[in-house]
Amino acid sequence: MADQDTTTAAPEAMGEGAAEAPQAGTIAQYIKDLSVESPSAPQVFQWSDQPALDVQFGINGGKIGDDVHEVILKVEVSAKSANGTHFIIDLSYAGLFGFRNIPEDALPPFLLVEAPRLLFPFARQIIAEAVQNLGFPPVLLDPIDFGAAYMAQLEAQQQAQGQPGGDGEPPVGHA
Repeated sequence: MADQDTTTAAPEAMGEGAAEAPQAGTIAQYIKDLSVESPSAPQVFQWSDQPALDVQFGINGGKIGDDVHEVILKVEVSAKSANGTHFIIDLSYAGLFGFRNIPEDALPPFLLVEAPRLLFPFARQIIAEAVQNLGFPPVLLDPIDFGAAYMAQLEAQQQAQGQPGGDGEPPVGHA
């Protein structure tokens, strides 16, 4: 009795409503654009000062088909010191995400929080390897709190709605 096989009963147990349940899934992930440069090579390898690291990120994307959205995580990393630029990396890492039966107003949290959270570890690895391939120690980016960035965007949107001339639209593609 305790060893019932629930996998065979699942389709009947789910009934007609299962086809209408909300679904989200990753279709593909890929490098959309990658630029890696060390403009001061080979002199940079003789510099002794520690560079300052600057990391910027943004989120873009849009609907590309029925129930399919592309999300692009753009990460820019630069290392500079008083002597000059050590390296610059500009990565656009994208993913295709499929959705079924998800209301339009429920998509932004997924597209601006969950999708970038899923893409980030892969982008982080690409950047670490690119820096290492330039001849520098790999840079391991700290995790990004996409949820906090999304909440800050919503806050900015609410403030813009309350100000004269504010159209209430969040900054397009940035979290």
